[in-house]
Amino acid sequence: MRIEHAALYVRDLEGAKAFFQTFFGGCAGERYHNPRTGFSSYFLTFEEGARLELMTRPGVEEGPAPQTFQVGYAHLAFSLGSREAVDALTSQLSQAGWRVTSGPRVTGDGYYESCVVGPEGILVELTV
Repeated sequence: MRIEHAALYVRDLEGAKAFFQTFFGGCAGERYHNPRTGFSSYFLTFEEGARLELMTRPGVEEGPAPQTFQVGYAHLAFSLGSREAVDALTSQLSQAGWRVTSGPRVTGDGYYESCVVGPEGILVELTV
């Protein structure tokens, strides 16, 4: 068994799609749109792993600000393959104006990682 995809609601569907394409190499399929409900989505595939579905619809509400500890969704994690790749992408995201909340660093359980706040507060972890 494997996770097939994770899904996130966003207000700016095109902006979120561009973020994951630009910085993570996501390849978006065709936009799906249901004219009756106003729902639209893209599935993004990556070199490996589960797909990511980005979704929007009229009436999508902003959730609470991301907190360090809360029940439910915490973050998306991307394995980049090396410390150098984590350092480089963290720097690239920071220079592009995205807020780095931690790292790059070695965590207490031995992971090398950083964490960045992406579009609409989506927390993205970069790991080896």
